[in-house]
Amino acid sequence: MATAKKAGLPAADDHDAVVKEFNEVVNMSAAALEKWLKSRESHVVGAKDGKTGTSESGPESVGHRSGRRIVQLLGKDKSAFTAGDYAHMRKVIGYVRRHLAQKPSVEDVAESRWRYSLMNWGHDPTH
Repeated sequence: MATAKKAGLPAADDHDAVVKEFNEVVNMSAAALEKWLKSRESHVVGAKDGKTGTSESGPESVGHRSGRRIVQLLGKDKSAFTAGDYAHMRKVIGYVRRHLAQKPSVEDVAESRWRYSLMNWGHDPTH
């Protein structure tokens, strides 16, 4: 029997639902995400050691690190997913959903920190 959903996330033991929702929220290809993660913009957003980062120097942000893991997951065969992989997919789903709900009230989000942060997590809200 599947466990109860936490905050609307697919149940941790419902691997098919986790993969399905992960693939819905991650709308960037592995190649596009990998290219994005090399950009200056991807390095200047996100929390670093619990604080919002604003420079390319210093520790890697949580989202940037997550993006690197997402690239690996996108290239991995589903039969090789580990419990940690499924847990990370659920984390990505939760992050993207929460941040989409926080869309800023600006007309053009194309160059916003909000969009850049989401892109580090594999979701481009302009697609």
